Amino acid sequence: MVDTSRRNTFKLLLTSAAAAPFMTKASTTPCAPYKPQWTHGLENQRQADLGNGTYLNPIVAGDHPDPTILKDGSDYYMTFTSFCYYPGIVIWHSTDLVNWSPITAALHKPLGTIFAVDLCKHEGRYFIYIPADTGKGWSIHVIWADDIKGPWSDPIDMGIEGCIDPGHVVGEDGKRYLFVNGIRMVRLTDDGLAADGPMQHAYSPWRYPEDWVVEDFAPEGPKLLRHGEWFYLITAVGGTAGPPTSHMVIAARSKSIHGPWEHCPHNPLVRTISADEPWWSRGHASLVEGPAGDWWMVYHGYENGFRTLGRQTLLSPMEWTADGWFKATGGDLSKPLPAPKGGKRSASGAALSDDYSTNRLGTQWTFYNPKPEDMRRASYEPGGLRIAGKGGSPADTSPLTCLVGDRSYIAEVSLDLEGDAEGGLLLFYNPKAFVGVGFTPDTMKTFEYASELTWARKPMRTSSVRVRLANDNNVVTFHYSHDEGKTWTLLDLRMEVSGLNHNVFGEFLSLRLGIYSAKTGSVRVRNFIYRAVA
Repeated sequence: MVDTSRRNTFKLLLTSAAAAPFMTKASTTPCAPYKPQWTHGLENQRQADLGNGTYLNPIVAGDHPDPTILKDGSDYYMTFTSFCYYPGIVIWHSTDLVNWSPITAALHKPLGTIFAVDLCKHEGRYFIYIPADTGKGWSIHVIWADDIKGPWSDPIDMGIEGCIDPGHVVGEDGKRYLFVNGIRMVRLTDDGLAADGPMQHAYSPWRYPEDWVVEDFAPEGPKLLRHGEWFYLITAVGGTAGPPTSHMVIAARSKSIHGPWEHCPHNPLVRTISADEPWWSRGHASLVEGPAGDWWMVYHGYENGFRTLGRQTLLSPMEWTADGWFKATGGDLSKPLPAPKGGKRSASGAALSDDYSTNRLGTQWTFYNPKPEDMRRASYEPGGLRIAGKGGSPADTSPLTCLVGDRSYIAEVSLDLEGDAEGGLLLFYNPKAFVGVGFTPDTMKTFEYASELTWARKPMRTSSVRVRLANDNNVVTFHYSHDEGKTWTLLDLRMEVSGLNHNVFGEFLSLRLGIYSAKTGSVRVRNFIYRAVA
């Protein structure tokens, strides 16, 4: 059945002048086997807080995998895997666990691809432990700061090689340790900046039945908590992608950081058991005490039907049991849940529309897989952001990307070509998976699934162009205008992009808005406008 109110909304958005697309509100169309009823905040973006004492996941929409969370007095801080996007490791803040907003990017020096990090505080100093593949293999790095907002130190290579997913803990002996995938452990120096001993086996995780449909055993993401007389070790197994039923959360406990570790009798604590559920591949959890003293679990999952958005951050209530274990009590997260009590409501999300009057590199805009010198390609100037050209096509330009968390949305941007530049607007996953339109001083180009459609080239004199991209549940439509949006021309080709995700193209990424600047010269970017469509 077609939702005509939604269809008419998109029709209005795609045929109106530049100001009009951001004035009409549509009704909800379900695209998964359930009917989510989010509220909507800035730019009509979906938000978890329903305003009535309940919330509906995700708490941080879009590609925010491997959440690591820190309670710091009445404040909460959380960050995520940022892979090969820089500036990276964006830190988010909350006071109620439901409403989150970005405050800073902690990592500005490209290290290559990074996986799950760990944020912690020890003796008044903040640390982030970072597994990075610098091109010479995986190694754990660390950055530190005396203020969570920075400045953060340059990354320090700790010399801990061949591992990922660090989890920091202080043992009963007062010494600091990192647990890593495997599940292994290494003692750290007192300052937390280097290894102080060999890597050792720590725990052989609980195994699920062989007939469960999973991706791989892959024990990873160890997070540790000391609660009462026990250390609790929370681990992810089953593989983070692949079949929807792969990922899961398990736990163990010990009275010593050195073991022996006892399997939780309730394992797995979290798992997607059917592809009909709203959240797939749920796992990689951390536990955190809420403002009122109750306990909560944060983890990630893919949204049913929207792997393109990446793994999103989810919040589940949990309870401690009489025998000293715990259980997640949020079910499959398909329904609104009572929100944590006792905290002051904090800001929710951030507007993506940008006039480029303030620097949002890191908190919104990030380069894909840049070399260190690429970080100088972007320069702010009155009324815009100038991006120096690189490469010859979107595949080798390290485009500037913007992460989104909505199922459907419209974005517009003005591009001024300077010199022999080529520029355009994309939905970009990686160099092997993107769609978009591009403009040179004399030609318009169309890209579908990482290839230019040479038959679709159009001779077109362009010095300045405004481009509109509409993503309606993974069906993408482009328009362009040479008079700043007074009149629009429809690109004849529409594109279906649901397959541009990790299970097809690997790398664990998401489909992001991207602006590219290729060849010599530069592209000046102006007046970026974003609007979600509910």
